[in-house]
Amino acid sequence: MINSENQLIQNILFSCEKQKSHVAEQVVPEHVLLYIVAGNVEFQIEDEHLVAEPGNIILIRRNRLTKATKIPSPDTPCKTVNIFLTQEIIRTYALQNNIGIQERYTGKPLIRLNKNIFLKTFFDSLIPYLHHPGKLSHKMTRLKTDEALELLLDARDGMESFLFDLSEPYRIDLDKFISANFMFNIPISEFARLTGRSLSTFKRDFKNIYHDTPEKWLRERRLNEARRLIIHEGKKPSEVYYQVGFENFSHFSAAYKQLFGHNASDTKSLENTNL
Repeated sequence: MINSENQLIQNILFSCEKQKSHVAEQVVPEHVLLYIVAGNVEFQIEDEHLVAEPGNIILIRRNRLTKATKIPSPDTPCKTVNIFLTQEIIRTYALQNNIGIQERYTGKPLIRLNKNIFLKTFFDSLIPYLHHPGKLSHKMTRLKTDEALELLLDARDGMESFLFDLSEPYRIDLDKFISANFMFNIPISEFARLTGRSLSTFKRDFKNIYHDTPEKWLRERRLNEARRLIIHEGKKPSEVYYQVGFENFSHFSAAYKQLFGHNASDTKSLENTNL
């Protein structure tokens, strides 16, 4: 049985997941406008957690760390429509509509647009293509993308800055950024880029703050967060390993035992014994 069906037509992705699945955590390279057709999608975007339900509309800004878990209902797959607003699309639209260089955007990386009836109607017009993607021509895709941009610009104040600030990440507070994003399992080089630093400068600044290497500090910080979730939130080890930034459960289990001297599954009972 095929559990995942994805159709990408230029910059519009129709996704259908029949089983719960983790989308690989990543730095989202382009703006994404997302509509939940069925099922739920659980997002972790930097330090913000969100469970999106059917009918929800979400705009995610480029160059943001993101985890997503697609959760189908017992009898319905998780279906989403994703529109990737690439830098090329944004620049072309700005040129055609005389939109100038924007000030650097400093607002939230995620905007909820659930109550916008015009965007809801727009996505409703795309739903038939979810079942017949071959009917969506390249010309229609371009027209639909321009329509989405028009509706976004009309949706709220400040949207021009969100969409049309295409500047690269600049040097930011490293401690604040790492504290909010330690659970994202991305290369150290990406952490460096997102904080506006070269890799060597990032490692130097990191050691000045934490007195340790990024690799060692991040591993121990993730394991301590897993321990907190197990003890104080009653979560199972199999539930937390991905949440705190480990790719697989066996690697998490071995690292946990090495740091704490016992299996993650024994943490709760040992804590209760020590009370």
